[in-house]
Amino acid sequence: MRYAHILSTGRYVPERVLTNADVERVLGEPVDEWLRQNVGIEQRHVMADHEVTSDLCVHAAEQAMRRAGVTPEQVDLLVIATDTPDYLSPATASVVQAKLGARNAGTYDLNSACAGWVTALDVASKTIAADDSYQRVLVVGAYGMSRFVNWKDKRTCTLFADGAGAVVLGAGDTPGFLGARLLAAGEYHDALGIYTGGTYRPATSETLALTQGRPAVQFLRKFPATFNTERWPVLLQQLLGRARLTLDDVDVFVFTQLNLRAIEATMQVLGQPMSKTHWTMDKWGYTGSACIPMTLDDAVEQGKVKKGDLVALCASGGGLAMASALYRWTA
Repeated sequence: MRYAHILSTGRYVPERVLTNADVERVLGEPVDEWLRQNVGIEQRHVMADHEVTSDLCVHAAEQAMRRAGVTPEQVDLLVIATDTPDYLSPATASVVQAKLGARNAGTYDLNSACAGWVTALDVASKTIAADDSYQRVLVVGAYGMSRFVNWKDKRTCTLFADGAGAVVLGAGDTPGFLGARLLAAGEYHDALGIYTGGTYRPATSETLALTQGRPAVQFLRKFPATFNTERWPVLLQQLLGRARLTLDDVDVFVFTQLNLRAIEATMQVLGQPMSKTHWTMDKWGYTGSACIPMTLDDAVEQGKVKKGDLVALCASGGGLAMASALYRWTA
């Protein structure tokens, strides 16, 4: 039997910081107290004018590869999870391959919005298990949503940020990857997203005039405020049940980093202490498809993830896509 193992983690946080006070100056109204109390965000990082999503990926990937002792030429497959690609086509993964010099790697992008990286981890892990020609797989989650934010829309500009997180996967003969569970509530596909630029609404001059400018992320209709706190526990319990494990067996939970209050409520529903989770939205804002690998890397750096630990990942995002995965930590 072949199993996927996480060999290393890496991340990239852009240098430019926007505090809540900075956002208040842009909006012309107070948001700091509300964000701290209701969301848990104190600041966020955004990429420089010269940076694009593929650059974020490269920085995170290089750190993960250095830590794993893997060279770009040793990477067999490169998967990028993002819904803010460099281009509609070709895939950002091909751009990253060129920038890294990973000339032997196959490439593809995966878009499940903010559930994308956990979904990509599932697919990549199963690829390693199924095909022994894949020895090293690089899985990167990246978010460049600042390029799609309307800085006068306080529902979005207060939350979204940029960054990237990565892992290097390798093959082992003991269980590392223990399974995943994917789900979606597709009836909410028209609630949150970037709806201009594709075939539904091409970015023509007429369309851009009607939509008041460039493609931007929008909240168009409400979805249940308790969506995550209701769905995450069910998803995790289903996944753990399949693995014949319990919630108490989990050492570290890592959730989508949109709202600290939602994470607190979820841990309460699960009957687990907050000491068994980790959060980064306070310092990095909401980094979408990058937030779970970035937060996982931060937890590893801080010694909260140790060899032998059972790590549960749970993500959700536009679509509304959801993904959870279990890993026995072997790094």
